[in-house]
Amino acid sequence: MNIIIDTHIFLWLLATPDKIGRANLKLLDNLSNTLFLSSVSIAELMIKSSIGKLNIDFNPKEMAVKSGCELLDFTSDDALLLKDMPFHHKDPFDRMLIAQANSNDYYIMSNDLKFKNYNCRLIL
Repeated sequence: MNIIIDTHIFLWLLATPDKIGRANLKLLDNLSNTLFLSSVSIAELMIKSSIGKLNIDFNPKEMAVKSGCELLDFTSDDALLLKDMPFHHKDPFDRMLIAQANSNDYYIMSNDLKFKNYNCRLIL
């Protein structure tokens, strides 16, 4: 299974994995699954760090690789899906992650209940 992890799941995986449910931790630990950290999440972390909303004192690319994640670039094909997505969610980073998951036919793991309003392969 190919799984894009939402930004908060990545942060929890690094610092507080106990916040992730047992079933989801099993999916994250299962070596037959491929975990992806999107360039969208890296952009979100860097922007939030630059405005003082988060303290990011590590290189997210390096930490993703050390944590067993593949890096996934956001493409123009991913972006094209944003035009027809409903606005159930105002967070542009989350909307881009959902579009990217749909574009690649990947699952997306998030604890954000607003994701349920979208037609996506969601792991809550």
